[in-house]
Amino acid sequence: MPAPSRIDQIAERVERLLVRHEEVQRTNALLQDQVNALTRERDALKSRLAAARTRLDALLEQLPADPSQDASTPR
Repeated sequence: MPAPSRIDQIAERVERLLVRHEEVQRTNALLQDQVNALTRERDALKSRLAAARTRLDALLEQLPADPSQDASTPR
């Protein structure tokens, strides 16, 4: 079998590069999907955190400002 010509070698390398490029594009698309999902999850968690902070702030507002008031209040 004769040695492949320079053109054949280049063509083979180009084919391998094209296959690799497609693999990288697929991997990139999967990673982008993961980033999007994690971004949505982060945003949802930030929203829940903000809501929890609001609820805590509302509860803190209900506490007496002066600790002595708490001691004088019968239970």
